[in-house]
Amino acid sequence: MARVLVLGAGFGGIATAVALRGQLAESDEVVLLDQYDDFAMGLRKTWAILGISPIAYGTRSLASLARRGIAFRQGRIDGVDPGSRTATVDGETIEADALVLALGAIHDLEAVPGLAEHGLNAWDRFHLDHVHGVVDAFRGGRVLIGIFGTPYSCPPAPFELAMLLSDRSDARGIEAQLTLFGPAPIPLPILGQAGGAPIVARLGERGIAYLGGRLATEVSRGTVHLQGNEELPFDVLLAVPPHRVPSVLVEAGLADGGGWVSVDRATLETGHPGVYAIGDCVGITLANGLPLPKAGLFAERQGEAVATRIAATLRGEAPTTTFDGNASCFVEMGNGEASTVQGGFYADPLDVSLTMPSVEQRAAKERFEMERLARWFGA
Repeated sequence: MARVLVLGAGFGGIATAVALRGQLAESDEVVLLDQYDDFAMGLRKTWAILGISPIAYGTRSLASLARRGIAFRQGRIDGVDPGSRTATVDGETIEADALVLALGAIHDLEAVPGLAEHGLNAWDRFHLDHVHGVVDAFRGGRVLIGIFGTPYSCPPAPFELAMLLSDRSDARGIEAQLTLFGPAPIPLPILGQAGGAPIVARLGERGIAYLGGRLATEVSRGTVHLQGNEELPFDVLLAVPPHRVPSVLVEAGLADGGGWVSVDRATLETGHPGVYAIGDCVGITLANGLPLPKAGLFAERQGEAVATRIAATLRGEAPTTTFDGNASCFVEMGNGEASTVQGGFYADPLDVSLTMPSVEQRAAKERFEMERLARWFGA
């Protein structure tokens, strides 16, 4: 009997566990560990903030994965030893034949003085009720959507938030001055200037200003302070906080303090036999020097590739499955429409493009969520 430990029950971790269960012998154990007891997709955060659809509608209990033959354990992951393929959970050390690290990224609000006190973390699903309450009570003024560091999870989401908030304000007759800023010179640099032009145009049509090349140094009451002594005033600040790798992975020697877990980009191996890392905790550099986006479908496809490699290894076979870097991500463009960022992210040069917006793609985004929840958790 073999045991596979999957650390982190986010998009990638769940996809890995489900794929493993479908390929391993019934006597083999698939153990999924996470500090929380439920799951909701990140794409639902914007809908919850704006009152489009509550987070609870897309939330599923992780304990229900037991029906799939996956053992879920809730607890704090205190340590990881890649050399022995063990994890320490609430003081207990658990051994494994294979270890998958899918611990995501941590929000580091303290990296920017004043951000925690004066901004709203729009990326933390456990604060969404509060953020929604502030947005719902908003009756006009300056709304600042700030990207406080890169890379961050779900790159299109700040732009979606801006355009959907514009829709909401127009529908309610609210005078809102919307500004979005971030350190990247252009929206979604992975698309390049020409490829991202439709997003720039769409923002412009809605009167939403994008201020690129801005790095925040401090937040005070009603003001974001930027490098170069520039200041941006606000009445409401919706923040994408700086992201960093979980400390437990730094302490395990798998990542530098200021970086991400390094892996073979095809096999997702960490350099330790039988230890893989996937999703937002991983750093993969593309041909143009940009990082592979931290998005759910990448984590899912990485996890499925890793599951197949682990299953082959446990059968005594040489694994051949790899992650090819092909994936896509929806971008809601307002007015009930969405586009899709899609292509070969491992190509050299990159082969990534943005489709024209349509209502069909907005409907496809909803199906994307429901299809995966059904596949993983059942109807």
